[in-house]
Amino acid sequence: MTELGNRLKEARIAKNLSLDDLQTITKIQKRYLVGIEEGNYASMPGNFYVRAFIKQYAEALDLNPDEIFETYKNEIPASHNDEIHHLSRVNTHKAISKGDSKVFDFLPKVLIGVFVIGIASLLYYFIANHASDTKNETISNDREQVKLEKSTKLEKVKADEVTKKAETKKDTETAKPNKETTPPVDTPKQVVTAVQTQGNTTTYDLKNADKFVIKIVSKGQTWVSIKNGKQKTFFQGTLKKGTTESQAQDLSAENMAVIRVGNAADTDIYINDQKLEYAIPATANVQNIKIQHVLKNE
Repeated sequence: MTELGNRLKEARIAKNLSLDDLQTITKIQKRYLVGIEEGNYASMPGNFYVRAFIKQYAEALDLNPDEIFETYKNEIPASHNDEIHHLSRVNTHKAISKGDSKVFDFLPKVLIGVFVIGIASLLYYFIANHASDTKNETISNDREQVKLEKSTKLEKVKADEVTKKAETKKDTETAKPNKETTPPVDTPKQVVTAVQTQGNTTTYDLKNADKFVIKIVSKGQTWVSIKNGKQKTFFQGTLKKGTTESQAQDLSAENMAVIRVGNAADTDIYINDQKLEYAIPATANVQNIKIQHVLKNE
């Protein structure tokens, strides 16, 4: 057994999880999990899958995959993508060097083109200004005529407005005041907001809620646990694959719920019948959901 395999196995045992439980959470076949713990990677499809399985194993145990890969890099086979990335960088550097020489050969032609365009722009500017002056004289005469007509109409409109205001004032004085009505008060709606995301853990705030009922609906097979802020367990178990099952728990007296989901992609969480939108994209990996119940009197 390698040092990496020994560390992963100890972490699994510390969380009181069997290989069957881990297979349910990660969707990785049990024989591959045994191979990881024993350091036997020959049975796996390739180096890419070895690294992917180790990453999922670590995340399921709340371990940092980056720290695992760095600490045990001598035991974990390198991915073929790393070699392709290195070769791509070398070829890119050569292409850039070759392109620089072509740019310097083309630069004088660009400068000549810019000079010609500049001369053409100046000529267009002077010609356009001359035509604009002639046109402005004609427009000015037309505007004077329009102003005169507008002035006559404006005086007539002002006289009509004075007459209308006098009639309106008279009607207002004789009219009875209307009773003021009090607008109805809107009851605040329930709001669920993601306030923090760290790793595979997301914290939400629940506001304006009269109750705090959590319902878990499984569309496939998933492992779920529901606890309060003091780690008291309300539900823990595996929802079977192939049937839709639900677990509803009333936490109205609690100010926090901690939900751990083994297969977020096949699991829907409802808070007072409102479906929770995952802040982290829902995949087959483990997600931790913390919901802070903000009471109305707080």
